[in-house]
Amino acid sequence: MIALDFGFGPVEAELWRLLFAMTRIGAALLAAPFFGAANVPVQLRVGLTGAIAVMVCAWTPLQPPPQIISLDGFVILAGEALIGITLGFVLQIMFAAPLIAAEVISGAMGMSMATAADPQSGQNSTALGQFYSIVLVLIFLAVGAHLQFLTLVVESYRVFPPGETWLGAERLEQVIGFGTDMFITAVAIALPVTLILLIVQMLTGVLSRSAPSLNLFALGLPAGVLTGIAALIIAFPLLTDQLVQVSHDAIENSASLLVQ
Repeated sequence: MIALDFGFGPVEAELWRLLFAMTRIGAALLAAPFFGAANVPVQLRVGLTGAIAVMVCAWTPLQPPPQIISLDGFVILAGEALIGITLGFVLQIMFAAPLIAAEVISGAMGMSMATAADPQSGQNSTALGQFYSIVLVLIFLAVGAHLQFLTLVVESYRVFPPGETWLGAERLEQVIGFGTDMFITAVAIALPVTLILLIVQMLTGVLSRSAPSLNLFALGLPAGVLTGIAALIIAFPLLTDQLVQVSHDAIENSASLLVQ
């Protein structure tokens, strides 16, 4: 049936069916934020992929191609991976918005040198970016968006059955268009704090012109840091509302790919 026969009959057929279902699910979890974070153990990710694949095999009439170990089979597997990666990548696009906003705010505050390893991506990011990332993950889990994402992955088998998984030009253009939403959201998150920091920098510049004997660097950096922290505290309620909206937008953008 699958070009490899070990003599186990139906058991072997179900095993190939399970492994085939794990291709799309595993690709989606690998590309998605939180699930695909660098600090998530591979064993946990594989176990979660297998558990979801078991439910998919039980709930859907999913069937692997007759010849997986063949050119046609590899093409179908690549299509399965493409759907999973696309669904997860759309979430990554929206999750990048708070990080971009944090980079802008940190640069305006003079805190861009305070960097550390980000547990989500494994790369270096600012301290404020890690804070925004942690808050977004907590909100993402609190609103149940992770369950909605897993539902979308299962629903994708109905919209894109095996063998019909190659995205057209319209959907690829739609994925690229989500980058516009990412930058708009980043600007909306960073705007309140950066406006306050801009006013402080303008006042610092006026003082430095009025009293040239003042040390601009000794005065401007502490003023920017203290004002930025105060602005972040004041704007935190607005930030939580924006991050809730980011979570909903990420799921809505992924769901829009499944609209026929």
